[in-house]
Order: sequence, then structure tokens, then C-alpha cells
Amino acid sequence: MAMIKENQRALNYLHILTDGLCVMLALTAAYGLRFFALPSAEAHLPFGFYLRVGLALTPFYLILYSVWGLYESFRSRSIGEEVIMLTQANLAGFAAALAVSALLKTVNFSRLVLLFFFIFCVLLTAGKRLLLRLILRQARLKGYNVKNVLLIGAGPLARDYLAVLTQNQALGYQIIGCVSGGADLPDVKKLGGFADLESLLERLVPDEVVAALEMEDFPYLRDVIRLCEKTGTKVSLIPFYAEYIPTRPAVDEIDGLPLINIRRIPLDNTGNALLKRTVDICGSLFLIVLTSPVMLAVALLVRLSSPGPVIFRQERLGRGKKPFTMYKFRTMVVNDAEQTAWSTNSDTRRTPVGTFLRKFSLDELPQFFNVLTGSMSLVGPRPELPHFALEFKESVPRYMVKHQVRPGITGWAQINGLRGNTSIPRRIDHDLYYIENWSLSLDIRILFLTVARGMNEETLT
Repeated sequence: MAMIKENQRALNYLHILTDGLCVMLALTAAYGLRFFALPSAEAHLPFGFYLRVGLALTPFYLILYSVWGLYESFRSRSIGEEVIMLTQANLAGFAAALAVSALLKTVNFSRLVLLFFFIFCVLLTAGKRLLLRLILRQARLKGYNVKNVLLIGAGPLARDYLAVLTQNQALGYQIIGCVSGGADLPDVKKLGGFADLESLLERLVPDEVVAALEMEDFPYLRDVIRLCEKTGTKVSLIPFYAEYIPTRPAVDEIDGLPLINIRRIPLDNTGNALLKRTVDICGSLFLIVLTSPVMLAVALLVRLSSPGPVIFRQERLGRGKKPFTMYKFRTMVVNDAEQTAWSTNSDTRRTPVGTFLRKFSLDELPQFFNVLTGSMSLVGPRPELPHFALEFKESVPRYMVKHQVRPGITGWAQINGLRGNTSIPRRIDHDLYYIENWSLSLDIRILFLTVARGMNEETLT
């Protein structure tokens, strides 16, 4: 909403300033803990040197926080999610600082100070955000900084909007009444019809008008906007086709005529696609080299566990709905249903070695070669068997949209617990969120969370 965006700018300035102070305070605390609190610790470099390092690190850390989306509105994000994002950003800064200190071998910089600095940075920045949330929540619950909203409409869209505000009272919005052509809303006073709107705007002077008109009331929309502009009232619209609009719609223009792009895909941009593909190539090569001893050991175990090939090949649907061959280490005995059926935790077809591989997702390692060859990405929606894709195409709305990008080894749905036998519609909602909101920082977040939470994914065989 407009009010949210305006207040967010001031809040961002406060965040940036206080985050900078937290970074400096964290380095000071780390220095004090290392050289004053711990025994047998002698500083080889003066505090002034560390202070200059802190001044140099502060803008770098603020950029990291920005890349991780920590200066975006947190109204739709839990404190737990924000702490995870803070930890990831600080971990990236810690790794970069370690790398620089390793290159500067002539400078006797304390690595322990860096470790304490990382811990204090996470604690201070997370604590500051928690405190700010508590202050804003209490202020809004007590009626301070509350925005008075006049609601236009009384149909399902208006009820959905009311339900969101009821569940999130700390957002600070108060419905002062509604205007509709007929029906009433529960627990909301009806102030009049569309003909009364101008006088209501003049008399009540709401902070904002939210128009949640159904399709049959669409002819009134022009008058609603005109009257809001005439009285200088800010207006937000919930279109009756809201379910088809992405979270960040893109608007194109043809000779002055605006066109709403229903499915904005950042990876359609050549630069973004090239960046992601470069990361995939470099990342898969690095991971193939890193895990090659493990893959050799797993291949030997699979060979000894039961008759059959070491590598299991299965057709999946990839980008553009084109089939490709996905590679995995074989985890089951050779059977007739291996190309058409899902595997479950209690699947009797699994070998003991296969159960172990599945538990730790070691069977997925050969997919790094799929990434290297371009049929998959490190991050993206999980690919499906063609048989089930055709079935879900008919029963799950928007299911086939996920095939507009490369499938991934891990994805936004998987790190949010939507693995194996879970809701397909919810999984698609998460896949579409990833597709519409792709960024390199989001990919990095997903990779970090995959490692942190473990790739214990019950995948489809």
C-alpha cells in the first residue's frame, strides 16, 4: 500500500544507520572479548587498526544486508526468517573477511576477533530488529500510527482483505466503515452507497481508500478513482482478477497503452539468465570436484548392494516442457514401475544402501552433471515425471508455468518443507514465487538454507 511504502523509506534510513552502529559495536565488543576478557591474549595490533577495519567493513556489510533484502518491508516476513537472512549475510561477510585476512599474511590480524565479530553482528542486528518490531507492534495495538481506511465493496475480495487485517492487527490499519451497492460486511459499519462516497470522503478524511470491487461493480471504479483524486485521498485497488496477478507485476507499454504482464519472469532477461547459467557452470564444476571422492565411494556401494546399473536414468520434464534424462544413484532394486511410480519412505523396493543415500540425499549428487550440461540448475522447481505432469496439468492451476525455467536440484518449495508427499498446489505456489521473484541473492539464500537444513528430501523416483 502507498502508506506502507512511504513509511518504509524512513524506516530503511533508520535500519541502515543503526545497522552501521551495530557493526562498529560488534567489532569493538569482539576486540574487548578477545584481548581483555580472555586469558593469555595479547593484541599484536592496536585498537585503532581494528577500528579502521570496522570503518571499512561497515559499508560492505550494509551492501550485503541490502543484497539479502533486509531493507525491504518486513510486514510479511517473520522475525525467524529475518534472523536466518541476517545470519546468511553475516556469514558471507565473515567468509569474505577471512579470505582477505588470509591474503594479507603480513598483517597479524586475530582470526578469533573475526569469529566473535560474526557472532556479535548477528546478535546485535537481530536484537535491534526484534526490538523495533516489538515497539511498532505495541504502538499500533494501542492506536498509535494507525491508518484509517475506508473500504469500498462488500464482496469476497473485501472479506478477504478484512481477514488479512484481522489476522495481522499489528500492521496498524483500522477500517472506519465500508461503502457498497448492497451487501453488508460483518463487524464493519456500512456508511452508505456509491452515491454517498464524495460526501463521506469530505467528512471522514480517511488516510486511504481501498477499493475491493467485484466484477459486477466494476462500472463504479472510474467514479471511485475520480472522487478520491478530487478530494486528494490516496486510493489502492484490489482488482477482481487479483488471483491472476503476480506479487510483482510488470507493466509494459505499447504507444502509451499499459499492458500488465501476468507472469513476470526475471530470468527472461538475457543478463539475468547469463548470470544464473554462469553460477550453475562454475558451481557444478566446483561441486563435482569437491564431491568426486564421495561419488566414487557411493558408486562402489551401489554396485555391491544389488544387481543393476550404478546410475539410475529417468525422464523428467524440463524447461519449455522438453523431456530430459535426470541422473541419480540407484537406490532401489531394478523393477518395472521405476519409471512411473513415486517412492515412499516405506518403499520395499529400496535397498539398505539406497535408504541411507536417500536419507542424506547422496543419490542426488549425479545431478551436478545435469546442471553442467544445462538440463538443470542448482536452484529451481523440482522436475516431474511426464506422466504426473500431465495429470497435475489438469488438476492443479498454473502447474505448467514452472516449466518456463530450468528445474533445480533444490528450490524454494523444498527448503520450506514441501518435499515428497506434500501439497502439490502449495508447492506450485512456492515455485511461482521463486520464478517471479528470482534474484541471485535468492538463489544464494536457498543454497545456504539447503546446506543448513540438510538435503533430506524425499524426492521422486
